[in-house]
Amino acid sequence: MVHPLESRVEHFVTCSPGLETTLHREVKALGLPKVEQQVGGVRFIGRMEDAWRANLELRTAVRVLRRLDRFPCPDEKTLYETAKSVDWSAFLASDGGFFVDAQCRESALDHSQFVAQRTKDAVVDSLRDASGARPSVAKEDADLRIHVHMWRDRCTLSVDTSGDSLHKRGWRKYQGYAPVAETIAAGVILQSSWDRRAPLVDPFCGSGTLLVEAALIASGTAPGIFRGFGFEKWPGHDAKGWGKIREAALARVKMPAKLQLIGRDLDPDHLPGALENARSVGLADHFEFEAGDACAIAWKKGWGATIASNLPYGIRVGDPDNLDQLHHAFGASLRTSCAGYNFALLVGSRQFAHILGFQKWDSLPIQNGSLSCRLLLGGI
Repeated sequence: MVHPLESRVEHFVTCSPGLETTLHREVKALGLPKVEQQVGGVRFIGRMEDAWRANLELRTAVRVLRRLDRFPCPDEKTLYETAKSVDWSAFLASDGGFFVDAQCRESALDHSQFVAQRTKDAVVDSLRDASGARPSVAKEDADLRIHVHMWRDRCTLSVDTSGDSLHKRGWRKYQGYAPVAETIAAGVILQSSWDRRAPLVDPFCGSGTLLVEAALIASGTAPGIFRGFGFEKWPGHDAKGWGKIREAALARVKMPAKLQLIGRDLDPDHLPGALENARSVGLADHFEFEAGDACAIAWKKGWGATIASNLPYGIRVGDPDNLDQLHHAFGASLRTSCAGYNFALLVGSRQFAHILGFQKWDSLPIQNGSLSCRLLLGGI
């Protein structure tokens, strides 16, 4: 009999809305089997080793879910009995800790807390019947996270191979006021025209997230190399096999020798923290940080740099009353002084895209947490 973790099964990799196409390209490039882009993420069929690689390597992924079952679920009895029939011992020790997250839409079972509770009951009863021991519920630092998705009376039951959200890379030492998520920062860089050799400039760098993610991309550093994952806590985890994959990822890291990553921020208090973040990935020699107005940079003629930045939205950073003026002045500075440059700018609304004043750009909607943003891509 094939062990549950050795079989090829369906996985679903989630991402922020708007980044599905970017994630799909990543998954295809990683060579994962039977890849399909879907709403909210990317599906693939693979073994546990494929899930390891997805967690370690994918830059725009938020979670890698291993799907256990999908079934019609008109009532709580069906939910309980189906969940109880799963061999949970493959994913959780009988005395371990687990947490269930449930989402419900357009279903008879429409209360997420009730769905989560009945799934918890099923897991506890299944493991207790098998071993006599009772697992505990642990929201923080759980050994296993279980996802239940109810939609139109169909239930998808999954286990989370990632553990913490994959935006938590493990390199961030300084948070700043309103940092963009690492996964979205990576998406901005991957969508840009940056060739990974020309200078990259972030005039609103804050804690340096975009520049650090750019350094990881340019050097080929796996984004998950600084952290652990949920699957490492599962019974029977092949630590030796996983260690070989990590070692291979570390061995290929190589930063382009002359690459310049330049950050500027109006608030000088950000800069020591940004430098600390750069140091935490071991590539700080390639970073330059300076305090100053983004609209007053002395841009170099013919430099051919890429400008990548998360502009203020006026929610947590930036004065809402001055945002129009800021975008107008920043756009004027780029149009006047940056011929031949490329840009990848995350802005709070379509209005700001027009105020920047570029003649031509591509626009990609991205959900940045609770904020609906636009990623503007083009050349000057």
